[in-house]
Amino acid sequence: MEEMRQSLRIVEQALDRLPPGPVMLDDFRYTPPPKEQVYNCIEGLIRHFKLMSSGYKAPEGDVYMSVEATKGELGYYLVSDGSEKPYRFRVRPPSLVNLAALKDMIVGRMVADVIAVIGSVDVVLGEIDR
Repeated sequence: MEEMRQSLRIVEQALDRLPPGPVMLDDFRYTPPPKEQVYNCIEGLIRHFKLMSSGYKAPEGDVYMSVEATKGELGYYLVSDGSEKPYRFRVRPPSLVNLAALKDMIVGRMVADVIAVIGSVDVVLGEIDR
């Protein structure tokens, strides 16, 4: 419970320090127009349609970003050739890495213990089918 209280304090501090006004990036090349423009103006509707259907050109290069997910590190790897479509995109799910430790966890155990060990790792089998 104390950890939840501290997390709530961190969120409240972040909200207090958030500057007033719009939060979205104000660059028309990357953000959709406001809903009022989409509904009431043909230019806004066209801009929204163009951005959502073809996207934007990412700079050439590669990047890896990760976030802390519920079961471990969830990573995304993206390679761009400068076009609207990624050259390569890979998701690194946490369950795949967690399952890799299974061999070390079951060496010397009984076969019946394997089920309990797999349950303790909390593997999502849909993530590891890559």
